[in-house]
Amino acid sequence: MDKRFWAIIGVIVVIFGGIIFLNNHSSKNNNSSKNSGTPTSHIAGNTTSKVKLIEYGDYECPVCENYQATVQQVGQKYNDTVAFQFRNLPLSQIHPNAFAGARAAEAAAKQGKFWEMHDLLYTPQDWQEWSTSNNATPYFKQYAGALKLNLTQFNKDFSSAAVNNLINADIAAFEKTGQPKATPSFFLNGKYIANTKLVDASGQPSLDAFSKVIDNALKTTK
Repeated sequence: MDKRFWAIIGVIVVIFGGIIFLNNHSSKNNNSSKNSGTPTSHIAGNTTSKVKLIEYGDYECPVCENYQATVQQVGQKYNDTVAFQFRNLPLSQIHPNAFAGARAAEAAAKQGKFWEMHDLLYTPQDWQEWSTSNNATPYFKQYAGALKLNLTQFNKDFSSAAVNNLINADIAAFEKTGQPKATPSFFLNGKYIANTKLVDASGQPSLDAFSKVIDNALKTTK
């Protein structure tokens, strides 16, 4: 009985050790992929401005989609005075299509159409379709066609390691900020701006609230 008992214990130890090894190995691989490549640099507005607003967003995130109209208004108002940058922060654990959405935007960027694809992905009707789909890829190809992209190249880039590395590099850049992963997350000249400062009394994103924060930054950089 004792020999059988210790034999069972031995098997359990071996199995447990194997699980730990696999988990550690997987963790190392994930960390390696997240830190490979250089973060994206999609900038609109006044690219030479001393004031830069960076948004870390998730294309499937309903809050990001809700912010989009206001963010566009902010971009139009400050187009000549502020640099606007978007980086990827797909929250894949809760948004299963988010990483694929980021791949679509980055694949479009390879053909000079990042912002056009970015805007399409957030267009309310389109967003409702692809974000709730069990297979969003056909929608992305449809959008690529509407943007007159080379579809062969788009499909290649969409599934490429290079595009995945760009997205993972954005995630790694966000992790260095020390902020909890949440989208959208905004940084003005490198300083985190809580969303509570960017909404009105009803909790909705507000052009006036964004303007107040940006105007203060413009004053201090003169």
